[in-house]
Amino acid sequence: MYWQGTPATWAAGLVRVSVVDVDTKTEVRDFLTSRRAKITPGEVGLTSYGARQVPGLRREEVATLAGVSVDYYNRMERGSLAGVSEGVLEAVAGALRLDEAERAHLFDLARASNDRTAGRRRSPARRTVRPSIEWMIDAMTGAAAFVVNSRQDILAANHLGRAFYAPMFESRAPANMARFTYLDPRAREFFADWNRAAKECVAALRSQVGRDPFDRDLSDLVGELSTRCEEFAALWATHDVRLHRQAEKHFHHPLVGDLTLRYDRLEVAADPGLEIFAYMAEPGSRSEEGFRLLASCPVGGSDSPRHASS
Repeated sequence: MYWQGTPATWAAGLVRVSVVDVDTKTEVRDFLTSRRAKITPGEVGLTSYGARQVPGLRREEVATLAGVSVDYYNRMERGSLAGVSEGVLEAVAGALRLDEAERAHLFDLARASNDRTAGRRRSPARRTVRPSIEWMIDAMTGAAAFVVNSRQDILAANHLGRAFYAPMFESRAPANMARFTYLDPRAREFFADWNRAAKECVAALRSQVGRDPFDRDLSDLVGELSTRCEEFAALWATHDVRLHRQAEKHFHHPLVGDLTLRYDRLEVAADPGLEIFAYMAEPGSRSEEGFRLLASCPVGGSDSPRHASS
C-alpha cells in the first residue's frame, strides 16, 4: 500500500491508500511542486514584485523560463506527463535547475506516465540471483559484495559481505538495507554518519518509485517505514533524489572498529533491477587490516541471503 498525510496520521492509521489508487500523477505533482519551491526568482534572473503567497517560483514563471504556455505547464504539474516531448522535459528541467539525478527522475516519471497510458507494467523486482552472479561476488574475496534489487533487498552476499554487515544479517527479518537503516537501533552506531546514510537510502527509494510507481512491494515497504519511523516520513516528504554510484563511506563495526571504505555499485546488465554493491578498503590501510580480520570470521545462519536466493 502507499501512504500519504503526516507522520501523526500515519501513526494513528488514519490515512491508508491502496497502491492502485495512487498513480504517477501524484508523484509528478509533488516532485515538480517541491523543486519549484526551492528556487527564488533572483536565482533565475527574474524580478519579484510584491508579496509572494508561495515559496519559490510561480507556475507562470516556470512556464516562461521553459518556453511553454502557462496552461501547458499547469497540466504537467497536475501530473499529465504522458506524451510530453523530451525537448519540453529538458526545458522544464533547465527552468527548475534540476541536477543529474533530478533530471533522470523527471524522465523516469514521464516514462511511467506513458506506460500507464499504454497499459504497460514493469516486471516485478527480482527475488533470485543466477548462480553465475553468486560465483562472481564469491570471487571478489577482497571486497564486501552484495546483490541488491530495486527494493534494497539483499539477495546474495559473499563471505566478507556477510561478515561486514553482520548486524543486519543477525536480524530475524529478511536482509533489507532500508529496514536495517531505519528500524534497527544498531544502524545508528554502524553507520558513522547515520544522517547521510538515511538520506541516501530515502533518495534511492524515491528514485525507484519514479521508475516503477506500481511496484506493490515497494509501496508496502515505504508505507511500513513511514509508519514506524518519523525520520523516514519527514525525509520521504522532501521528494529528494540522488544518483549514488560511488563514494567514500565510514563505518563503526562491532568487531573491528572504525572502517573507511570505497563504495561502488554496478548494474547487472542481463538482469534489469539487480545491482552489485561493493565495499573495498584502500590497500595497506588500517581498514584493510580490519577487512582481513572479518574475512577470517565464520558466518552463516538461516537468515543468510544465500539461502533466500537458492
